[in-house]
Amino acid sequence: MDWLLDADSTPHKLALMVIAVLAFAAVMAAILFAVDRPKRVPNWVVAAGFTGPALLLVAVGLVYPALRTLWLSLKSPDSSTFVGLDNYQQVFTSDGLQLVLRNTVLWVVLVPLISTGFGLVYAYLVDRTRFEALAKALIFLPMAISGVAASIIWRFVYDYRPVQPGIEQIGLLNQVLVWLGAEPQQFLLNQPWNNLFIIVVMIWINAGFAMTVLSASIKAIPDDIVEAARLDGASAFQMFRSVTVPSIRPALVVVLTTVAISTLKAFDIVFVMTGGQFGTSVVANEFYSQSFRQFNQGLGAALAVVLFALVVPIIVYNVRQMRLAEEVR
Repeated sequence: MDWLLDADSTPHKLALMVIAVLAFAAVMAAILFAVDRPKRVPNWVVAAGFTGPALLLVAVGLVYPALRTLWLSLKSPDSSTFVGLDNYQQVFTSDGLQLVLRNTVLWVVLVPLISTGFGLVYAYLVDRTRFEALAKALIFLPMAISGVAASIIWRFVYDYRPVQPGIEQIGLLNQVLVWLGAEPQQFLLNQPWNNLFIIVVMIWINAGFAMTVLSASIKAIPDDIVEAARLDGASAFQMFRSVTVPSIRPALVVVLTTVAISTLKAFDIVFVMTGGQFGTSVVANEFYSQSFRQFNQGLGAALAVVLFALVVPIIVYNVRQMRLAEEVR
């Protein structure tokens, strides 16, 4: 029986799995038993049976970690001393963290606007063209690539080799510069332009998502509206500005806010391409660095809370706009 007490043994793990399956089956059996006898069991018991497990998981997986993170943000690096709002003061007053916040703002402004703008124009131009499917597939392909893989690809694009006899550039951009007679550049090291070159990767990934959603919205525009505009003599630009954009406004809001949320959480691209060095760190990357590299639990938790505070208003606005769109329909 010693194998049952060994937490690392295979039989012990199998036994735990069997117990978990039996417990799940017991809970489901109790719920189905309650539903099958509505006359004997009060409605609130049935409702609690269905919502209880989900609410318990939300409490354990979301509420408790959020409250614990908030509490840790008020404590010292080793979580032994209560320091109040000192960590938040450091976030907004430290020169290094102010740079992190500025970089994050730059990401949140540029990535959603450029990704959505490019996706909108591209979807409009290829709509109902002969090679529409192929054109859309080419732009959508980066969506199938993980952020880590995309970052590795673009690191090769930006790769720099010292300018010495016998050494050739393997980075695409630097090789193009050499062909044009210019000097190769260290794209990921030169501040502040290196932030823009990393942002390009995020735009490259999200443009396909924006194009797909907006293309579906463009196709959903009623034909009578389009025909009426054409009969009035509207040009292609006037059609785009006065018909297409107002008709797909709810979809534009959803795309902008969704891309903004994913941009706020951007970590893998920065981590793979520069590790947050050379003035390229953002809030998500700095949270990881402070928590797991410098072991400053208090400051890392404060950055996590700041990130949460930035995401929540966008989510609330997104949900509100979606409800308004449903009411209009």
